[in-house]
Amino acid sequence: MTAPILAAASFCLAATTIHVFSIAVAAHRLYRHAPRNPRPEQALPPVSLVRPLCGIDNHAAETLSSTFQLDHPNCEILFCVASASDPVVPLVRALMAEHPDAGARLLIGDERVSNNPKLNNVLKGWRAAQHEWIVLADANVLMPPDYLRLLFARWRADTGLVASPPIGSRPQGIWAEIECAFLNTYQARWQYVADTFGFGFAQGKTMLWRRADLERAGGIEALAKEVAEDAASTKIVRAAGRRVRLAARPFPQPLGSRIGSEVWNRQLRWARLRRASFFGCFLPEALSGGLLPIVAFAVVAPTIGLPPALSVMSLGILWYGAEMLLASIANWHLSLRYPLACLLRDLLLPVLFVKALSGDEFAWRGNEMRVQRARPREMMALVRPRLATLAPVARRRLRSLRERMS
Repeated sequence: MTAPILAAASFCLAATTIHVFSIAVAAHRLYRHAPRNPRPEQALPPVSLVRPLCGIDNHAAETLSSTFQLDHPNCEILFCVASASDPVVPLVRALMAEHPDAGARLLIGDERVSNNPKLNNVLKGWRAAQHEWIVLADANVLMPPDYLRLLFARWRADTGLVASPPIGSRPQGIWAEIECAFLNTYQARWQYVADTFGFGFAQGKTMLWRRADLERAGGIEALAKEVAEDAASTKIVRAAGRRVRLAARPFPQPLGSRIGSEVWNRQLRWARLRRASFFGCFLPEALSGGLLPIVAFAVVAPTIGLPPALSVMSLGILWYGAEMLLASIANWHLSLRYPLACLLRDLLLPVLFVKALSGDEFAWRGNEMRVQRARPREMMALVRPRLATLAPVARRRLRSLRERMS
């Protein structure tokens, strides 16, 4: 076996092993820790729920209406919008009129403290919030009645923030299926793996804060230190010696119909933000997905006496069958088109990686933004300290996980 063939075989084996291992970890986490019977008798503290709004998303009436269906009796509801002419305003006013007892408020204003329009929008809600515990939740999150209980259930003495990644649901069309493949068994999977090993990342879709923790770091304005408020949140929590934890059950985002440019622009924006804020975590994305391992196996198979077509098909079934098993265990969206959506996603991943490296600009809801480009020396300075601490902590977490699974 020549050196290139040996390298291809080693890469294929390593990538497939990591893929299956990550799915096993995420499945174990989501199955074991998913609450079957939330404890309604457990008293929760008063909470302020801040929902920034901008435009009308698919299923907006349903997701915003879910705000009023929460089972927490002491929840202050604050909707935030930058302009009174935003098309979502009439919908919010109608929902507030349908639920007058909720005491919800609509805050309108555009105070700019950063280049992040979402953070600018949230600012007035944070300042107006009356309670110590504050949840920041995007408008397109569909909240179950026990939404707040699920967040508080993950709070521990060393917690600085509880978050949740979005889970794509109810897709219409192949592009929405592809977005589900990105959100669910790819991005959410790796977020739950990271959280299992103690390296949780904040996700801006849902963030539960204790006001005092963020005020000690400089207040909500401190989230402007990064282009993305969730990246800044992660770094603030870690700098305080605390942990970001993910909700035991992530919350759905109904997708509806999508077009290719929507999915591409969103994923490119997120990729460039990850590159700018967490370069060491961004780098492995170059080799993620099933495309490269399958190509490597197609090259290796003839040299070890295996039929290439059958080998590629078998590895594809293993790779994407494992993702479908995870979706089934987690009760996420599944369809007959899901394997095709995963394959198309993996075809896009290398292109996304290259585009994320080669550009800095992106658009968010009509706002042109850009990330800061770090020089190679600065990038390595960011990566080295993290690598130095990652290995021993990961080993301890792996031993603990093995003990729990045995």
